[in-house]
Amino acid sequence: MQLRVLGCSGGVQRGARTTAFLLDEDILIDAGSGVGDLTLDEMAAIRHVFLTHSHLDHVGFLPLLLDTLFDSLSRPGSGPLTVHAQPITLQALRSHIFNWVIWPDFTELPTAEAPVVRLAPLEPGESRDLAGRRVTMVPAHHAVPAAGYHLEGGGVALAFSGDCTTNDVFWQGLNARPRLDHLIVEAAFPDEREELAVAAKHYTPRLLAADLGKLAHDPVVWISHRMPGLEARILEQCHRAMPGRDVRPLVSGEVLGLT
Repeated sequence: MQLRVLGCSGGVQRGARTTAFLLDEDILIDAGSGVGDLTLDEMAAIRHVFLTHSHLDHVGFLPLLLDTLFDSLSRPGSGPLTVHAQPITLQALRSHIFNWVIWPDFTELPTAEAPVVRLAPLEPGESRDLAGRRVTMVPAHHAVPAAGYHLEGGGVALAFSGDCTTNDVFWQGLNARPRLDHLIVEAAFPDEREELAVAAKHYTPRLLAADLGKLAHDPVVWISHRMPGLEARILEQCHRAMPGRDVRPLVSGEVLGLT
């Protein structure tokens, strides 16, 4: 199982892309601005998209991806791109993006009978089995309804928190899984911005360290979603707050050959 980090930043600047991960060649986890770094052939290989929540930095390039692939997805026998997410997240896409005001409704183009995208509801605890990989939705806690994912394949288990803050349900969901080798988790703000982090429902290093104490596994911890300009400080605070853990920075553009 290979994970390519297309974007993992909490904002944008040169070299920074918002959240998107490519699992092997055909599964996209979130669809932030990192999707724009894929070639046309790489985009065309994607068959499934799993969304954590409805915020723009996680879904903003989904409508552009569908527009780019419209001709190839419209060909007979191609089949639609399948987007998996909680029902409330899918409804947000319908209401606020695919509404003919912000973007055309690709759930009924080129026809309602054969659209280029299929919206597939998924609830926390449910799984999709895709060519030897199992993707399981895990509940999370953010400013809007949100989820993370537990990914298994090739004898490796990886989890992604999505945007998240202090909670019990995400950690309980991971503890229910028999294995966890790698964990991608956000730490958006430094500790001195905790008041803002709490209001926006994000982690700081201190808040994350406290919640990691609820985790029964001891995975490699990859820190994602750091705000531009604050990356080094946030990582330094993570190392200080979690001295007994293998904590590493997640970097846009890298490929993780997970073992």
